[in-house]
Amino acid sequence: MASPQSVRMAFRTVDSARLELSELSLGCAQLGNLYRAVGDDEAQATVDAAWELGIRYFDTAPHYGLGLSERRLGQALASRPRSEYVISTKVGRLLEPLSETAGLDDEGFDVPATHRRVWDFSRDGVLRSLEGSLERLGLDRVDVVYLHDPDDHRPEAIGAAYPALEELRAQGVVSAIGAGMNQTAMLADFARDTDMDLLMLAGRYTLLDQSALDDLLPACEERGTRIVAAGVFNSGLLARSGSVAGGKYDYADAPDDVVRRAERVNGICRRHGVELPAAALAFPLAHPAVASVCVGARSPEQIERNVSLYRSGAPADLWAELRAEGLLRADAPTAIEP
Repeated sequence: MASPQSVRMAFRTVDSARLELSELSLGCAQLGNLYRAVGDDEAQATVDAAWELGIRYFDTAPHYGLGLSERRLGQALASRPRSEYVISTKVGRLLEPLSETAGLDDEGFDVPATHRRVWDFSRDGVLRSLEGSLERLGLDRVDVVYLHDPDDHRPEAIGAAYPALEELRAQGVVSAIGAGMNQTAMLADFARDTDMDLLMLAGRYTLLDQSALDDLLPACEERGTRIVAAGVFNSGLLARSGSVAGGKYDYADAPDDVVRRAERVNGICRRHGVELPAAALAFPLAHPAVASVCVGARSPEQIERNVSLYRSGAPADLWAELRAEGLLRADAPTAIEP
């Protein structure tokens, strides 16, 4: 295994859109004050650190801090050459201003409740959402637009939002279109039945949950659709190098059986001299459909740690033991064939 210092940031191609994504990408929910506030200077420093360490793909959304994430990301990248980075945002939630600010946002972001989110997957909603995002980002184009959590809006998402995205792609307004969700079934339908370029999957292809192998990943391989793997730490349970006790799993306290499984994985990682989060980052990248692993950060120190973990990788013997212990599925790739 190469030393961490010798491994530079690698890139993978989304052929259908001719985009190059850094294998490690920055999810920018924390720049929208997810769970707790981050200062403007810290947000800028976080993006700067990501850039200096080779990250060139940045993901955001109007939902993140009621537009704060988009504004901060746009400002942080304003001095960077536009041709040198890829940026994605999302549609499906319109931000409608409130006449009075009613305390703090009630959807997990430490920001004033100046707007309310309105689900809208209509053609007009898609166009209005993207227009607002471009204004907040200070850009005239984004590279990727995802349908954001269309789980409960399937008819409108497929019948109206997807055709609107196709139109935007055909006009050259965006380079790639897709959807981002926490489930595999609907994403697999998108992979089979549409011409989406890129799908963002959160939490369903990790060391603890490989259910995407049942439907989504085979469909993506067949159609040439690429995956951005998010939520690879499963809300934090796989993010710790020490004890996993007390960790979160899928946005809630981890069930006992999941904690026990994570502890077994962690023990095997330790025997091979690998930090658990390093293995969590490396695992999805072994699948040929995966183009990037998207991880959030709220400080330069977190960026530096994530990049160091990415660079450290994991040896083949680790994957072999995890598979032998029944902790990895037999059909889960652990090395991309040359």
